[in-house]
Parts: sequence; structure tokens; C-alpha cells
Amino acid sequence: MSKKHQLSEKGQVFLDSVTNGNYNRQIIKGLKKFLDGDAPADMQSFYSATELEALAVLKGTKKDVEARMPVKLTRHYFELAKKSSALQTLVKASPQETIDLEGASDPGKQMSYSPVEGMIHKYEMGLLYVVSTCSAHCRFCYREELIARKEVELADGTIAPKGLAQISDIVAYIKNHNAKVADSGGRHPETGREKLREILMSGGDPMVLSNKIIASWWSALAEAGIESIRLGTKEMAFYPKRFDETFFDMVDKFHVAYPGTKIRLMIHFNHPDEFLLKDDEGNFIKDPEGGLAWHPDTKHAVAELGKRNWLTVDNQAPIINNINNDSNALRIMQREMRQNKIENHYFFCGRDIIGHRAFNVPIEESWRILNESQKGLSGVETHARLSITHYKGKTEVVAVTNDPLPGVPGAENGVVIMKLHRNSETAPEKGLVTILGRNPEAVWFSGYNDRVIYDEAGLFSDLDNV
Repeated sequence: MSKKHQLSEKGQVFLDSVTNGNYNRQIIKGLKKFLDGDAPADMQSFYSATELEALAVLKGTKKDVEARMPVKLTRHYFELAKKSSALQTLVKASPQETIDLEGASDPGKQMSYSPVEGMIHKYEMGLLYVVSTCSAHCRFCYREELIARKEVELADGTIAPKGLAQISDIVAYIKNHNAKVADSGGRHPETGREKLREILMSGGDPMVLSNKIIASWWSALAEAGIESIRLGTKEMAFYPKRFDETFFDMVDKFHVAYPGTKIRLMIHFNHPDEFLLKDDEGNFIKDPEGGLAWHPDTKHAVAELGKRNWLTVDNQAPIINNINNDSNALRIMQREMRQNKIENHYFFCGRDIIGHRAFNVPIEESWRILNESQKGLSGVETHARLSITHYKGKTEVVAVTNDPLPGVPGAENGVVIMKLHRNSETAPEKGLVTILGRNPEAVWFSGYNDRVIYDEAGLFSDLDNV
């Protein structure tokens, strides 16, 4: 059992100054409330009688959708989803989810890079699982094994649910790692890594934690020598009122206490319907000041974040079937993000995880959608890259060609060019490329196993793992 982390005097003063907020997310948790008719009257119709009947038949079977991912929904998101089929697909359970349950529990081999329970140190930064739930649950969630508390194979070979990070363990690891780096002239003597200077708090959604718990993490990480703290959250879509005065008061006090540690919020909007207002005909409403009209709660939260020049906000999202595989929707989203001081960071291809095949969009189609979406956008609005997670690291889908490459075997129908954008550990292969013959049906690397033309990056050097 981990020992309790001991705060410094400065950390304790900061924590004592933090106030927790009071929130009424009005969460509906579980299909049972809909099946039994116990959901609020106006929310009961979110599922039709036919949909509920189809889901009820699956309860307790191998195709039970809630065994794959529990149902959870906030009142705020319900109100948005009433006018959006895309948002309904995002949070409504469907029998389609469990028709095909093939896939790997850890296709990116994340657990091979877990030096401490609840931590992944695959890249130059460390990722922490600090909580195992969110205000609502995306049906396509990449962390379904954590949210649903499923057993996975851990780094030591044991089978158990993923554990959550503990402050004392993480601080000890950071200090030990960075001390060895400092003593060895800037590189870890065993791994060759540089200083661990950046941490991503994830889960689950850290914004379901109280201000005091978030503050405890931030102060401990800052005092351990972390220079940049990322916090990944979808709360801006699910419950933007979480970004209230008590939260911003905590953020400001943290900056006063630890001015050298920067905060980066990694938010997760999948579709413009999650933050834009619509009229009764389903059309977006123009803002007299320019752009489109945002939901007032979301607009307030984003505007407050934008006032703090030491804090940055980035959006990233996977491209998901029947949710945002729409170039017009992505164009609107990228334009509105950048206009409101939010950077467009990544769009992701799907992962070959268990129960995700109903949501996957083919890799080449994802590239086409993103490329089309960025036509008509300015250079600063088109910073987002298309990434797919390989066990070697984040791999960018750079280009898909339509015409054959004369004289190149396998390129008769065009090629797909991939580049290792972020390489694991010391990134020895970052920037190396792979060229593949096209396969419009491929949703994962395995769809190209027999189409490798040039593999400088070694993405297909171990075909059993792609």
C-alpha cells in the first residue's frame, strides 16, 4: 500500500486555500433506469421502445453492451443531443457495439511502458491514470478496459484491472528518474531518456475529481520538478459548468505558487454540436460578433481559460463512424476552435481494441475526411495531424495518393505514406517513413501486411504485432 504523500509547507498553504465547488450534473447512470422507466420523464424518450427491447435481450449475455461500456449521461449532454444524431450515437448504447468483439486489449503495447502502477512512460512525457470514470461515457471510448474495470495483462504478466496512480509513487519515480538523469549528464544511464518534465493526467476524466484533489496532484508534480502538466478532459462537452469560479480560483492560486509550471488543458470535442447552438431547423446560429454562437456555459469556460496566457488549450478527437466522419463538421469545428484560442492538436484513426469495430472509419477514408475538412481553412487553423497508434509510437498518416506510381510494384492503385511522428523511449526512429500500397478497407496496420512497399520506420518488421 502506498504511503501518503507529504506536502511541503508551500504546498499545504496552497491546498488550504483551495475551495471545492458544488455540482449538479444530473447524471443518468445505467440502462436500467431507461429499461424500468425510472429516468426523468423528458429523458425517457432518449431511447425508443424498440431500442430498449433490443438492448434488454442482450443483458447478461456475451453481447451485453454494458459489460463492454457502462451507460452514463449528463443532463447537459442530453439537452445537446436532442438536436444531434451524432451526439446521440456518441452516448447511446447500441447492439451494434457487440456484434464484433474482436480486437486487442492493448494494441499500442502501453502496458509495456508502465514502471509504476497507474503510469505509462512510453514517450518523453508520463501519462497518469488518476480516475476511472467520466461525467458521461463515450460509447467508442479507447479506455473501455479502465472505465468498465476489465482485467488486462499488466507489465509483470499478471491479469488484473488497471490500477490508478498514487501521488507518492509517482513523485518517487519522477525524482528517482530525474536524479539519475542529472547525475549522468542529461541522459538516464540505463534508458538514455532525458529529464521527465511533462505529465499528462488522464483516466477517466480528472475533472470529475474535486478541486482539492487536482490541486494536490498539481502541487506534488510541480515540486517533483515537472515543468508542464497536461490535463485531459471531455468535461467541457459533458458539463462545462465544472469550469466555475472555484476552479479558476484554484488555477490562479496554483500559478502564483508555482509560476514555473505551465498548465495545458487537452479538451475533447468530437463534433461542433457539442458546443454550438442550433435553431429549431437544426442549423447553427451565427454570432453577431463573428463566427457561430456557442452554448453560453461552454463559451464562458473557454473565454475564462483564454484570459490566462500561461495556460494553453488544445483539442483532439478520433474520427468515428456516424459521429464525426463528416468533413463539413470537422471544418466548422477546427475553425471555431482556433477562433476561440483553442489549438487543433490531433485527429486519430480508430484503434483495433476489443469492441471498437462498429466505430472505426477506414484509415484512408479518415485521411480523406480530414484533408477535405481543411480546405478553406487558414494555415493556423490546420495544425491538426492524423495519427494512428502503433506500438512503436504515434504514427502520422501523411498522405494518400490516387494515381499509380509507374514502375513501383504494389503501387498500382496509389500509396499511403506514414511517418513515425512520436517514437517511444528515446525516439530513435522518429521521422522515419513507411510507404504502403492502398487498401481502402484497412482500419488498422494489419490491413496493409501484404502491401508494404518501403518500410524505413519498421512499422511492419514484426507482423504478429500489427
